[in-house]
Amino acid sequence: MKKGRPALFFFPHDMSLTQKVNDDMKEAMKAQDAARLSTLRMLKSALKNKQIDLQHELTDDEVVAVVKTQVKLLKDSFDAFDKASRADLAAPILKELTVLEAYLPAQMDDATVEAKVREALSAAGITAKADAGKAMGVAMKAVAGQADGSRVKAAVEKILV
Repeated sequence: MKKGRPALFFFPHDMSLTQKVNDDMKEAMKAQDAARLSTLRMLKSALKNKQIDLQHELTDDEVVAVVKTQVKLLKDSFDAFDKASRADLAAPILKELTVLEAYLPAQMDDATVEAKVREALSAAGITAKADAGKAMGVAMKAVAGQADGSRVKAAVEKILV
């Protein structure tokens, strides 16, 4: 063995989300899963564009933000196809959503969202409906990306009567 080189190489167990996307893309190629591969290529392209915009390697939080953006775009497309009664176009989007949602943090249930929002609003002293904008900012920080904005908004509206 050459001097100065370790005998074993250890890989971190907690790899970055970007690396996980790359690894999953390789697996999809090997499995010849065209739908999953297509979705992961779209995500990788969006991640690369974000990386170019920010001019640095993406953190996991930035990757999650890109995934959320992609999920929102797909949900908007799904809603449009659903309203137009185009089930043939809506079905593949559901598969893409399933693939992308695997990269998002686990979502809180509605009761937990409401409890976190209630706690955050009472700590900030927000009780009036007039402060709904400020309340949303406080509430979104409290759930830390573990709940969709529409669910947080519903909780805020329920609490600020």
